[in-house]
Amino acid sequence: MTGARPIARVLIDSPVPQLDRLFDYAIPDELVSGVVSGVRVKAPLRTAGRVVEGFVVEVAAEDDGSRTLSDLEQVVSSARVLPERLYRLARAVADRAAGSAGDVLRLAIPKRMVRAEKAWLAAERGGAPTVTGLSEATLELAAFPGLADRIRSAERLALNAQPRPDAWARLLVAAAADTLAGGRSAVIAVPDHRDLDRLQSIADEHIPSDALVRHDAGQSGPERYAGYLRTLEERPCVVIGNRSAVYAPVHQLGLLAIWDDGDTLYEEPLAPYVHARDAALVRQGLERCALVFAGHTRSSDVQRLVEIGFVTEVAAARREKANVRLSGTREDERGARVPSAAFRAAKEALDHGPVLVQVARPGYAPSLVCADCRAPARCASCGGPLQASSRGAVPVCGWCGRGAHNWACQKCESVRLRLSSSGSERTADELGRAFPGTRVIIADGDHQVREVGPEPALVVATRGAEPVADGGYRAVLLLDGERMLQSPDLRIGEACLRWWSNAAALAAPGSPVHLAGVNGPVARALASWTHAGYARSELAERAPLHLPPAARVARVEGVGAAVQRAIEKLREHIPDLPPDAVLGPVPLEAGERFGPTAQRALVRFDYARGAAVATSLRASVIAEAVSTRRRKDRRKGARAALSVRLDVLDPEL
Repeated sequence: MTGARPIARVLIDSPVPQLDRLFDYAIPDELVSGVVSGVRVKAPLRTAGRVVEGFVVEVAAEDDGSRTLSDLEQVVSSARVLPERLYRLARAVADRAAGSAGDVLRLAIPKRMVRAEKAWLAAERGGAPTVTGLSEATLELAAFPGLADRIRSAERLALNAQPRPDAWARLLVAAAADTLAGGRSAVIAVPDHRDLDRLQSIADEHIPSDALVRHDAGQSGPERYAGYLRTLEERPCVVIGNRSAVYAPVHQLGLLAIWDDGDTLYEEPLAPYVHARDAALVRQGLERCALVFAGHTRSSDVQRLVEIGFVTEVAAARREKANVRLSGTREDERGARVPSAAFRAAKEALDHGPVLVQVARPGYAPSLVCADCRAPARCASCGGPLQASSRGAVPVCGWCGRGAHNWACQKCESVRLRLSSSGSERTADELGRAFPGTRVIIADGDHQVREVGPEPALVVATRGAEPVADGGYRAVLLLDGERMLQSPDLRIGEACLRWWSNAAALAAPGSPVHLAGVNGPVARALASWTHAGYARSELAERAPLHLPPAARVARVEGVGAAVQRAIEKLREHIPDLPPDAVLGPVPLEAGERFGPTAQRALVRFDYARGAAVATSLRASVIAEAVSTRRRKDRRKGARAALSVRLDVLDPEL
């Protein structure tokens, strides 16, 4: 064959690392008109002897027709679901995390729904959306001088929202409405469905329905796919959603905002495990849009970006703070779960409206101990912790669910049990007796409550499950603070400050917020509402230890020899890597997926070396995968030899 011929460069949809590249395919004459960039196709995979799906990334003409190429099998659909801007983002995010672009695209592109796609292809496209209530939105932006102009100038910004109910949502919707009115799109990411519902209820007031796209994992398949297809249109829109919303391929992105980036729900549990904040930073660098990190608190990750000058802090014209009081810190009240000052505040507030009580755990009694020796009560069958579902109920194992009818302590042989902690249900029971005649509402994972009215009520909620009160709570009680701070998480101080601040922001302006029984830096930061200062101190403590976010950490695990080879190649590739950068390798516990010789190593490195580390470790993963496949003794279903994860989370350290 001589002369020019059309070829398609295809990204194969496969988790195999060595297939994470573009493959050239010849385009048969009958498919020439249908093969364009962005469409789904089916193509033969010679090494596997089967046909797989993929995306056409590029169509080109090849002058040298002597090269042997396989023909594309089929065009799955004429919908161009992979725009060039999304592929560039997926490739950049994957390269930063030493992962595959296909894995990123599986997070970004929902599963194809044929009926929704056909309806979208046949629909007529409307004109530019019209924004309503823009003057009100501009008023919200005016609380932060220069914010609107900075967003239009595509700057990277960090701001602390005012501690008022829904103030954060109104601010972000105002910024999105202003961006949409300027002819550009906006994306707002929030941690969970409660935040998403609040955001949508306010966005409905300003954003036209045909320009507002909700991106939610709880949606049905057709709804989610139809929303994704809307983002592909060359018309601006506003996307609101959870962590994967940061990949929405909207037309002319003008604003990318992340609310409360410290929430662990932004941590992606699937490969390549990229945090939504990191994906947003990569996208801002590619598309030159405004990037806004907003929250009631400041994560140490964002504080690092502020301190190096990469992100600019924007302060409100008039600083507001919650009316926080530290209760139960006197000697005579230590150990009291509800200090006298907090109890009096709740009693007085119930004459005017609802009172919020935040607790650490759901259930009645999340844990039991021996009444005599205080040893944790364990299940005789599996060793799991015993729990009580109600007062006087038979203890039940939290792991296997068996009832402990004839329990006896393994240490002192006592048969008496004692409640060691109070969950939301037990707290509601106790407060109900303390405030007879008062309505008590439980809000936790088993009792979903989104909103409460302005009528007097005690609302007992676990952290993160607090409903919004009409007009705000007349008092907020933050209990179990010491118990929350005892978690072994390296970032527990940041987490507690975020939980408490988000609850405090639900109080009506001027209403008291009582933090019970907690002293120290976290309590002082809450009382003074100096979240940036606390994040600064956390960052300073982590820097000498080379802990995230002061440094990046990669985890390398696999067959012992493969881990050793990867570390050796890394040192060859980066000769100036400090001697103490690599921790390990150390043996993994028996039963792990890499077999009896499995090992793990951690690599600590600064951000400037990030690209070099990712490139080296990714090359090692591919080399080990190819080597494993070529071995003659390889059996079907054999384990991978090496696994790499960058930006390891603190709990995994």
